Amino acid sequence: MKTSFLAGLPLALILALAGCDGQPAGESAQHEHAGEHEEHDEPPKGEHGGRLLEEGALAVELAIAEKGTPPKYQAWLYRDGRLLPASAGSVEVRLERLGGRPENHRLEARADGSLMASSVVGEPHSFDVEVLASIEGQALRWSYPSYEGRTEIERAVAEEAGIRVAPAGPGEIADAHEVQGLLTPVEGRIAKVMARFPGPIRRLAVDVGDRVRAGQTLASVESNLSLTEYAVSAPISGVVLVRNASLGALAGEGAPLFEIADLSTLWVDLHLFGADAQYIRPGLPVEVTRLSDGASARSVLERVLPGTATASQSTVARASLANADGFWRPGSAVKARIVVARQPAALVVPLAALQSFRDWQVVFVRVGDTYEVRPVELGKRDAERIEVLSGIEPGDQVVVEQSYLVKADIEKSGASHDH
Repeated sequence: MKTSFLAGLPLALILALAGCDGQPAGESAQHEHAGEHEEHDEPPKGEHGGRLLEEGALAVELAIAEKGTPPKYQAWLYRDGRLLPASAGSVEVRLERLGGRPENHRLEARADGSLMASSVVGEPHSFDVEVLASIEGQALRWSYPSYEGRTEIERAVAEEAGIRVAPAGPGEIADAHEVQGLLTPVEGRIAKVMARFPGPIRRLAVDVGDRVRAGQTLASVESNLSLTEYAVSAPISGVVLVRNASLGALAGEGAPLFEIADLSTLWVDLHLFGADAQYIRPGLPVEVTRLSDGASARSVLERVLPGTATASQSTVARASLANADGFWRPGSAVKARIVVARQPAALVVPLAALQSFRDWQVVFVRVGDTYEVRPVELGKRDAERIEVLSGIEPGDQVVVEQSYLVKADIEKSGASHDH
């Protein structure tokens, strides 16, 4: 087994190496997996392009055929370099995959002179190989490593690089709808402050954006009737949104001097279009995200308004949002994710675990200090996780953070064959 080139390197260099993508491999009709990436010397090849296993005058050429068939072991028998009929012997290939999983492939004679297994060799083609053969009554045995998509990273190096694994297991996939919305003050928590008697404004105590408490003096007005000053006070606690008053200007009856809003809670009005409106109902959880900085908060839909927004012709769903820190601002556009339902899945992994490798979607599984690629068949997904239909087993230790570093180490070490 090779020692990873990452071992002993500083984290910055590891990350730099990970930023270089490998080149895609080409196609071949059939390929041979005989540890060519673990050894400096290429193993001898037979006339069909497979690995040639020799003992004295006898030999077996072994390859994995893929042209017109799922990957299957195929073999040819030789004596003194001459091709023998398939009926001259038998071949069985025993594999041990990472983690000790055994796998047997018994090859049968075919009319074209070769022997071929009926069983498929699943990806990745990475295993320790034992070949048991019999040619004209003589028993033969060979063994060798054949690794691809595999690397070793020492535990301390992996921890320094932030590579983290977690067991694959059951979970839930959310049926979520992404919508847009607008923050608005809560109706009934906005106060328009009026002058009780007309007269000139003699003093102003607050400006737009100031926080005020109920009963706090906002301005002083000199009454035209009594020629005495009286205080204009805040009827509620909140933030000054509007100030129409200016020193010396005449405060008239019915004209608001200030507008104050209690912004400790805001409404989130979410606009639903088309089919979305059929599935959204009160009580559903919603996650609201600020477009300005990506900050999120969770809430629950309180109601779906009966009318239609005139300008957008959308249905409006409303939730309340706590705003104690004042960072959520009325009038701001937001996006929201409404979870309509959650569906159980037998096996899920985080989206961060997924990488592309050759023409596959893959995850990386760790056994000890060894990491290996696993092509996976995928099902439903949501914003955080994805269902895995095949390719890994429950309990497999899957890389869930910094998986691209593992991919980079495999690609840089050349531990992947050409397909």
